[in-house]
Amino acid sequence: MTTSPPSPEILAFGEAMALFVADAPGALDEVEHFQRRIAGADTNVAIGLARLGFRVGWLSRVGADSFGRYIRRTLEAEDLDCRHLLDDPDHATGLMFKERAVGGADPQVEYFRRNSAASHLSPTDAAQVDFAGLRHLHATGIPPAVSASCRELSLHMLTQARNANASISFDPNLRPGLWSSETEMCQTLNDMAAQSDWVLPGLAEGRRLTGLETPHDIAGYYLERGARAVIIKLGPQGGYYRGHLGGKEESFTVPGFTVSEVVDTVGAGDGFAVGVVSALLEGRSPREAVRRGNLIGAQAVQVIGDMEGLPHRSRLDELEANLN
Repeated sequence: MTTSPPSPEILAFGEAMALFVADAPGALDEVEHFQRRIAGADTNVAIGLARLGFRVGWLSRVGADSFGRYIRRTLEAEDLDCRHLLDDPDHATGLMFKERAVGGADPQVEYFRRNSAASHLSPTDAAQVDFAGLRHLHATGIPPAVSASCRELSLHMLTQARNANASISFDPNLRPGLWSSETEMCQTLNDMAAQSDWVLPGLAEGRRLTGLETPHDIAGYYLERGARAVIIKLGPQGGYYRGHLGGKEESFTVPGFTVSEVVDTVGAGDGFAVGVVSALLEGRSPREAVRRGNLIGAQAVQVIGDMEGLPHRSRLDELEANLN
């Protein structure tokens, strides 16, 4: 008699896409050869947490096509629980093309995701989720930007996780081009942040969403609306924390780590989220969590690809031991 594996302790959801990274620098219209990978901010965090030994589930849709099979195979190879990854026979898997940038610049990216399988996600796709067994939900601002039904799913996931007393982390991951208006984007994402425990915006994102300037004021905006902690990504400068996770409110900045060469900036914020979320789930202090976020973010920018620099547990232990 076979028994099904235990339900995931952490769940993430959104769109995973097949990624094609240019083999050489230059404009995308001039590139002839690409390397195939996978991409998606939500999957980056899910993979990063799975590599650190957490039981992580992935909820999404892919097309019943070769790219969908490739994504499923890649995620399962990373030990993600894909019981909630559905094959959609009527819509294709989303694609993404990324240039090879030089000198630490942000690479140009082009998406082919309109009417993709994942854009048709809705609350019915979460009908089989065991929220009672869930310890943590990680959400981003990308799914609610993709379609109205994805927005309904996002709000449903947060509501169900809160009702089940699971902790929630939220990274806005702004995609302004996917929204019909700035007002709709800000209102929707700020409402999601207010339902979350740990809010992780970048500084520019926080300024755009709140209209406030300083990390202290941006954090205060979300704390007043119900968040327990706000951790703001400051890029190479590190991370800022303000919250009351330890029973008292505190705020501080943890400086970032110097790297010898920035190869690819995409995925750095997701690495930061992996570090913060994993440390807080382990009961580490907020200061240790921000330091780990900085550490994994620094690893992410030193390699090509969105998630290739995310460390496994043994490598993270080695990196952290060298800091002490």
